[in-house]
Amino acid sequence: MKKSNHLTKKKLTVHLGTALREARLKAELTQADVAERVGVATEVYGRVERGNLTPSVPSLRRLCVALRVDANAVLNLNGREAAAWLKEPEPTSEESPRLRRLLRTLRQLDDKQLSTVGYVVRSLVPPEAR
Repeated sequence: MKKSNHLTKKKLTVHLGTALREARLKAELTQADVAERVGVATEVYGRVERGNLTPSVPSLRRLCVALRVDANAVLNLNGREAAAWLKEPEPTSEESPRLRRLLRTLRQLDDKQLSTVGYVVRSLVPPEAR
């Protein structure tokens, strides 16, 4: 999977978690209440709300039923504009073309590769500048 797809999935996962948390709080339910109604462990539902786990389509459907929210609303697919989690961030005017190229390359790396690049970059920065 390309890094840009990974970033889009992560944005979706975080967006879903936020939307489901808001719906749960509006319904005045605890995470344990929702998890019980959906048939998952409380810890699993907590991971969904924190944006660390993307629910399967059947699980998302059960969550929407339990929280009495429309799946289109949770996914932010109602409007004419693209959902916020699908939008690419606009480059700032401060970003040079060289920095934009580097960022584009970094977005294609997996987590392990990014971690390695992070170590290399930190080793290049003098301690007093950190």
